[in-house]
Amino acid sequence: MIKSADDKSKRVALLEDLQKSTLLDRGQREWLTDELFRLKRGIQGERDAAHYLDSYLRDDPDRAVIHDLRISIDGQVAQIDHLVMSRAMHVYLLETKNFGGSVHINEQGEFSVQYSGERVFGIESPIEQSRRHEGPLLKLFVQLGIGGRVGGAPVLHHCVLVHPKATIHRPKAKGRDTSMVIKADQFRAWHEEFRERALGISEAVGALMNMRSAGTLRELAEKLSRQHRPADLLALPPFMQPREPAPLQISPKRAETTSVGAKKTLVCATCGSKISYPEGKFCWNNEKRFGGVQYCREHQAAF
Repeated sequence: MIKSADDKSKRVALLEDLQKSTLLDRGQREWLTDELFRLKRGIQGERDAAHYLDSYLRDDPDRAVIHDLRISIDGQVAQIDHLVMSRAMHVYLLETKNFGGSVHINEQGEFSVQYSGERVFGIESPIEQSRRHEGPLLKLFVQLGIGGRVGGAPVLHHCVLVHPKATIHRPKAKGRDTSMVIKADQFRAWHEEFRERALGISEAVGALMNMRSAGTLRELAEKLSRQHRPADLLALPPFMQPREPAPLQISPKRAETTSVGAKKTLVCATCGSKISYPEGKFCWNNEKRFGGVQYCREHQAAF
């Protein structure tokens, strides 16, 4: 066990605090809700998958496990949920998707998910998402000198782990292999079967020739783990950056009419519209905040 998942509690706390802001527009609130939902679901999914992987591989001297590896090389970034490296330099990239509903894969390899009583919605292919990590990872292997004993790059394999309670609907066509999409608690059985079914005699011979010692495996895995570049947990997209409230624009005439007896006038000092007594009372009871002037509910949010 080389690396555990990063602690993302600061990210959760940031998003939860932002939800309390009174300065957010509708689009920002919707983004926060969706982002927080995805984040919490993702954290739980990775934690569950790590539990199954650790219970299977924790005491295996022939394999090294790295959780939550984020690398950056030549401007390319790859976020790998789980990585398993063997002494034979076979590397498994595991993509976690915490879907608890029905996962559908059609003949074109397109993914969609449906939860009970909800509509079906399309999602990005986690298989292709994992395959996009190959380029940056292989570049990094070359840079770090990670490879077999007789040379050659490690052999990469992909696997997608979904929630144990999910149902997986696969395409009927036999031409598209989706056997690498499995439930997270089935990784051990899948891995053992994959080694017997997918790795032929020639690959087995090559694996024996490239076999590294358990000590070398640990050294290479630790070298790779040191390349982890954690994401900025406090980063926000440009449209979510804090904005200063717009300065209040009060015409000279309106300022003159509201300066006398302002505390008891049920008129908004910004827009001049009539306000309710509770709105006015709220401003009067918070004199330090509103400067002794009353505003409608919409313009109270500017303070």
